[in-house]
Amino acid sequence: MKTLIDPTAADKIEVAERLHQTVRRGGDVMPHQSKLETAENKFHKGNRQDGKHYWLTPPDIYDTLNAEFAFNFDPCPYPLPEGFDGLTCDWGSSSYVNPPFGSIMHEGKKKGPTAWVRKAIIEHQKGKTVVLVYPVDKWVLMLVNEIFGVEAEIRNLGDVKWLATEDASPGKGTGRHIACFILRANLPNAAARAATNAASRQNLIAALNAA
Repeated sequence: MKTLIDPTAADKIEVAERLHQTVRRGGDVMPHQSKLETAENKFHKGNRQDGKHYWLTPPDIYDTLNAEFAFNFDPCPYPLPEGFDGLTCDWGSSSYVNPPFGSIMHEGKKKGPTAWVRKAIIEHQKGKTVVLVYPVDKWVLMLVNEIFGVEAEIRNLGDVKWLATEDASPGKGTGRHIACFILRANLPNAAARAATNAASRQNLIAALNAA
């Protein structure tokens, strides 16, 4: 008879790390996207079904946000102008940020969403407005709303059907909800901030209930 041995804490940690670093597809164990070389991750290689790159924001989503925030800068433009570097240049007074969903090579280092968030915070601290979108799990948005309430100005855009760079055709989405993180330039007073955040919270609740 086999004896069941309770794994040690170290064993459990090792298993958890291996699960995080791999994903099982069709019976094969493949490295997690974060562990792949930048040229091999799905952001660069394109959709597995048709090879297209679904990076572009649908016009209806962008136009709605632009009407509210009057964007005057895009640190992640497509196509990328020669020599342009959104991670080092100064941003405008109101920026829309749809960063790469996969890692990139920048100044000899592999960088992912943390680099873009760090830059967004730096620009916001200069008194600028930054609106950054990125896929997260729906439960994360639910927890943020429950924990931070009116202090969290985050909107749920749903599973956005990003457009292909090749022909602007809509994709199937990422399978995850897109969080819209809003870092506003300084509001006139605390009351205005509270009112704005309260409205944002109602928008998030409505989106979650409708999903």
